[in-house]
Amino acid sequence: MNLLSFIVREKSAKMKIFLTDDHAILLGGLIKILSVEDDLEVVGSAGTVRETLDELTQKNVDLLITDYNLPDDDGLTLIRRVKQKYSDLKIIVLSMHDEAHLIKEILKEGVEGYILKKDSHEELVSAVRAVKNGKVYLSSDVNSLLMKGLNGVEEQRLLTDREREILKLIAKEFTNKQMAEELFISERTVETHRKNIFRKTGTNNLVGLIKFAYANNLI
Repeated sequence: MNLLSFIVREKSAKMKIFLTDDHAILLGGLIKILSVEDDLEVVGSAGTVRETLDELTQKNVDLLITDYNLPDDDGLTLIRRVKQKYSDLKIIVLSMHDEAHLIKEILKEGVEGYILKKDSHEELVSAVRAVKNGKVYLSSDVNSLLMKGLNGVEEQRLLTDREREILKLIAKEFTNKQMAEELFISERTVETHRKNIFRKTGTNNLVGLIKFAYANNLI
């Protein structure tokens, strides 16, 4: 590979980010935080749902970071419209809202991340990198909020106690071997439980499973 090809490849590897928030000062701060990262590039910003949708038709965007509260509509409307039109575009919600029921509703729409405005700059960058690598990212505070909703009736009907234990360990990125050691069972038994969990939840990959689990109070 010659130097020119290498440079072109490096540029194309950057994740292109679009920001939506109606607070200009916050937008300026986000642009500053993200622009110093070599593999990230902020390609535009907007303050409303309409502006965002108009801009997305003109730009090549990999990731949308949006607030929930917007002047012309709510973030959930924006998320639904973006997901319908741009199925490959990833979304992180950056919001002050920490109500578990609202977070669950947003997660059901297939967003890749949810962090709070009170979270650190480092957590924001970690969220973007996680999503860039195909993972779902929820900040530690968001995780804590969702964990309080465990053990609902619907959860108990869907998975057995052992399957819920396995699912929680999957969410913590335990390997089969680590889960077997943690639960004092064989790796083959762990694998059987994993297959049953995917079958019962109707998912076929880890990203889909974690989204489903959070949206339905399974972890």
